[in-house]
Amino acid sequence: MLLRPVVRKGRPGLIGRMAGTTVVVGLPRRQKAKEQQAGEAERPAAPADLIAQLKELGALKEQGVLTEEEFAAQKARILDA
Repeated sequence: MLLRPVVRKGRPGLIGRMAGTTVVVGLPRRQKAKEQQAGEAERPAAPADLIAQLKELGALKEQGVLTEEEFAAQKARILDA
C-alpha cells in the first residue's frame, strides 16, 4: 500500500507561523549587527589619542585622584577599546 504525503491546506500551522515570524524579526538585528561591524571597521583606533588618554590617566594617578585599582581598570578599558 502506497502512502501519500500529508499536505496541509489553508493557513499555516503554529510551527509555520513561528518560522515566518522568526525570519521577519531576525532581519533587523542582523542589519544592526552589520552596521555596527562596518562602523567599527571604518573607525581605526588613533594611537595618538590612546597615548594622550594614558598620559592623562597617569597624571590623575600621580595626583592621588585615582587608586591603583581604578588606574588599572581604566587603563585596561582604554587599551581594549
